[in-house]
Amino acid sequence: MNRFEYLHKQYREAKVIERKVKALHKSRPVVDVNANGTQGYVVKNGPNTGKYLKHQAVIHPNSA
Repeated sequence: MNRFEYLHKQYREAKVIERKVKALHKSRPVVDVNANGTQGYVVKNGPNTGKYLKHQAVIHPNSA
């Protein structure tokens, strides 16, 4: 195998992997974060239904 064939093979394999990764990213469901004024993601199914994940509470400096 000469140098050009080796480089072409490496490039081709990298492109195949890149295409697979892009396809996986596109097929992931979109999470509805910050909807309806929430600061996190609300679990809709399962034993933790209704709980917030990654809830970000902001304490305002004027509240006392």
